[in-house]
Amino acid sequence: MDNCIFCKIVKGEIPSSKVYEDENVLAFKDIKPVAPVHIIIIPKQHIANVNELTPETAPLLGDIHLAAKKIAEDLGIAKEGYRLINNCGENAGQTVFHLHYHLIGGVKLGVSII
Repeated sequence: MDNCIFCKIVKGEIPSSKVYEDENVLAFKDIKPVAPVHIIIIPKQHIANVNELTPETAPLLGDIHLAAKKIAEDLGIAKEGYRLINNCGENAGQTVFHLHYHLIGGVKLGVSII
């Protein structure tokens, strides 16, 4: 998608503070963090959200979750815990329509998620 900000980050057209990258996944620091650790994890392939997953693209979710695990370990928050959030659609608060997860941690988050 030519106008997708995350696609532009994948292409290197917009700078980001990368924390992880492999052939399918890219992760970078959120520009408006809500916690000491706030990482955005995206598939490199443009998929608007979970509703657009297909049997062919569904394995990317496993790649994203494995990346989240590694990032949490690398950043030292895996043992204490972290939150992995995906917003799907406008009513859920999705503002960038490229499938992405927020990895949030580094502070006690509590039990409430909204």
